[in-house]
Amino acid sequence: MRKNKKWIIRLVTACIMLFLTACGQQAGKTLDKPTIKIGYLPITHAGPLYLDAHVHDGQFEDYNIELVKFNSWPDLMDALNTGRVDGASVLIELAMKAVEKGIDLKAVALGHKDGNVLIASKEIDDAKELKNKTFAIPHKYSTHNLLLYETLKKEGLTYDDVKVVEMPPAEMPAALAGNRIAGYVVAEPFGAQAVVLDKGHVLHSSDDIWPNSYCCVLVFRNDFIQGNRTAVQSMVSQYIKSGELANQKDPALYESFQHYMKVDKKVLDLSLQWISFDGLRIEKKEYDKLRNLILEMKLMENPPLYEEFVDNTFINKAM
Repeated sequence: MRKNKKWIIRLVTACIMLFLTACGQQAGKTLDKPTIKIGYLPITHAGPLYLDAHVHDGQFEDYNIELVKFNSWPDLMDALNTGRVDGASVLIELAMKAVEKGIDLKAVALGHKDGNVLIASKEIDDAKELKNKTFAIPHKYSTHNLLLYETLKKEGLTYDDVKVVEMPPAEMPAALAGNRIAGYVVAEPFGAQAVVLDKGHVLHSSDDIWPNSYCCVLVFRNDFIQGNRTAVQSMVSQYIKSGELANQKDPALYESFQHYMKVDKKVLDLSLQWISFDGLRIEKKEYDKLRNLILEMKLMENPPLYEEFVDNTFINKAM
């Protein structure tokens, strides 16, 4: 009887040890899989990230993804520059400015292509009529500012002919409706909001003014890349797939956008009509055009060169 008891005790002990070992190994795997924190603003241009986080519940073999919402570009950039997030979907000019200041960031993919519109009040039919009017942009370091500059230049106006003001994107449609501004250019869905509400109209689209202009990009802190190359590669590969899925503009996917944006379906539908999420590789020709325009506007003294800022290693393997 005593021998049987000893044998049973040994068997139970062995099973417990085996169970604990298996749990420890599983825990080790979990610890080895990083959670990538990506900052974003609730705009349509971050669409591929929404599908990553919502459709797949943020869970992948080599990484988990956690989207961190910000309500302003300065707040997002502060978190990115100080390492409170690992990467971000951000205005390319803001990321370039951070690199100019010495922050080691790498742009690995575009957020989208096209999809920016210049909205004007219904009383304005031509860009020439913007002279001496107030026009809103989200940030001076934005493609929206550059698009306004290019529009005015093509119409024979100077940038100083218009009173340019920076304004939070969410406030722009109401400011236009209240006649506090004559128009604005900003990331979606705020342009579509004015059109759907019949408070403004599209004066120009970005592809009319500056075809293939770059706006939002997916960037990572380079220290995070160096310590997590496998995870970053997996995420970029999935990001490209999500971009191709988002580009189908399937209403079945709207739930993912609305989960992060809280936007009306009619507004989202119009917004998505203007945007492309395929071909997200950052090309040197287009980047150099952007960089030269930044220099022309004297927004930066030494914006990073393509080779210093863009890392196509991951997207090349993904495509």
